Amino acid sequence: MEKFAPVAALLLLLLCFPVAFSGHDYGQALSKSLLFFEAQRSGVLPRNQRVTWRSHSGLTDGKSSGVNLVGGYYDAGDNVKFGLPMAFTVTMMAWSVIEYGNQLQANGELGNSIDAIKWGTDYFIKAHPEPNVLYGEVGDGNTDHYCWQRPEEMTTDRKAYRIDPSNPGSDLAGETAAAMAAASIVFRRSNPVYSRLLLTHAYQLFDFADKYRGKYDSSITVAQKYYRSVSGYNDELLWAAAWLYQASNNQFYLDYLGRNGDAMGGTGWSMTEFGWDVKYAGVQTLVAKFLMQGKAGRHAPVFRKYQEKADSFMCSLLGKSSRNIQKTPGGLIFRQRWNNMQFVTSASFLTTVYSDYLTSSRSNLRCAAGNVAPSQLLSFAKSQVDYILGDNPRATSYMVGYGNNFPQRVHHRGSSIVSVKVDRTFVTCRGGYATWFSRKGSDPNLLTGAIVGGPDAYDNFADRRDNYEQTEPATYNNAPLLGVLARLSSGHSGYSQFLPVVPAPVVRRPMPIRRPKVTTPVRASGPVAIVQKITSSWVSKGRTYYRYSTTVINKSSRPLKSLNLSIKNLYGPIWGLSRSGNSFGLPSWMHSLPSGKSLEFVYIHSTTPANVAVSSYTLA
Repeated sequence: MEKFAPVAALLLLLLCFPVAFSGHDYGQALSKSLLFFEAQRSGVLPRNQRVTWRSHSGLTDGKSSGVNLVGGYYDAGDNVKFGLPMAFTVTMMAWSVIEYGNQLQANGELGNSIDAIKWGTDYFIKAHPEPNVLYGEVGDGNTDHYCWQRPEEMTTDRKAYRIDPSNPGSDLAGETAAAMAAASIVFRRSNPVYSRLLLTHAYQLFDFADKYRGKYDSSITVAQKYYRSVSGYNDELLWAAAWLYQASNNQFYLDYLGRNGDAMGGTGWSMTEFGWDVKYAGVQTLVAKFLMQGKAGRHAPVFRKYQEKADSFMCSLLGKSSRNIQKTPGGLIFRQRWNNMQFVTSASFLTTVYSDYLTSSRSNLRCAAGNVAPSQLLSFAKSQVDYILGDNPRATSYMVGYGNNFPQRVHHRGSSIVSVKVDRTFVTCRGGYATWFSRKGSDPNLLTGAIVGGPDAYDNFADRRDNYEQTEPATYNNAPLLGVLARLSSGHSGYSQFLPVVPAPVVRRPMPIRRPKVTTPVRASGPVAIVQKITSSWVSKGRTYYRYSTTVINKSSRPLKSLNLSIKNLYGPIWGLSRSGNSFGLPSWMHSLPSGKSLEFVYIHSTTPANVAVSSYTLA
């Protein structure tokens, strides 16, 4: 009889909670979910800030490292800014806007959604000051978790941690590239200059991630205890390539997906999860869309294998696969004890968009148990969202502030301590635990819209502040819900979404140079000036190549001798200089560069300009 217990539990649920299944206000839930991102803001809050119990925080972030890292998001209930989950959050918010922008606009939330994305991308621009440098964390989880303080007055270490060629992080750089590329699509019409800037950063970050390969938590070791990259970085490289193709229509990135699908696991892994660490199911969903759009070309056989894995993921959610995803007796996806809800919202988003992709291409889902109508995927997403909003054995809403029965004691520093605007009494590091963390009462500040970690495998939930596995919220829990809630608010029957249109092919330079013949100053060192310009470009096998002309000018009154140049990020041939190891100097036939004269050299590669700088020189 035990094997019939889940069925019996569901029947009992239907009998005991008939009112709960009468429907939800998805538009209201959408509006509330966006407020949570405002509660998570770090930096100088804007005048239109709607979560008024928050104030400015983290105003010296990055200062000790000589870089401005003010802004961005705190990831969850602590005061650390973790780059990998933050980037995934922005990617998923952007994907929601790309697919369901019209529905967001109909709900009056498109502007707030775009503002939430920009709060993240503005920070990523600051965190990426050089092509091959990316700051991936501000604050230390160990130090931060020792204290319980408001973000506005935290006394914990705010050290900034970065990746670079000597300390690579392909997963972090790849996910940030995906976020920038996806966001560039969001801003393409409303702010084209900003859109191009984001795409430039995305190009550079992808090149950085692909050229200097390594796991980011081997470089930023303080992240290992909190956001370890278990899946490695191959999924992020494919994920970034997929988003760069969607953002630029550059054939190189489509070819990258075709060439590397097998070797990097995109066509081999049948996934049962999707989230900030494991991106394969998201890659497979996007590549399946490219295939349905007729964009695969010669890569169609490989892309069909991607789609088979996407189908496998969807079928496992529906219980129609040979390897089905575990669910609670109440029907909720269950992956792990700590913050299980992150997997619920991410999977719900993928089933929602995949349902619309299949409907648009007039296709069915192919499962081991037979073909499945796309509408079943959308119905499954709805069932998960309805569970979150209260249709569950406990009749508990796991979105704070939605419904009549939601968590009151959230594991969150800001919401659990009285607002600094109400009581400016300083909360000490350990005093916060004694006074506020240990309180049995409800939070003094309502963390509206936050999706908490959720129930256990048996639908049980304990609303206690120290129960961080179940009561701590996270930005990456909420981000995928934006699109799902917008979609459900527009109705869930007879809906057919046309596939998003990829822009017509263009020769798009992966760099911020609009007019090739305009000379652009690069760097000056004393009497030596260096300028670079593009003199020509061409496309070969789907990839754009550029010929750079670089001029070295002697601005002094004396001849220049013994010139040594450092040239970094050079990926092609170079002519016009002599080379010794990693150093470049005057050509062998030129003993000195006379006063007021210039020397020209050229190089060719398929990315942004090389970094040319003067290492040393002497004057005659």
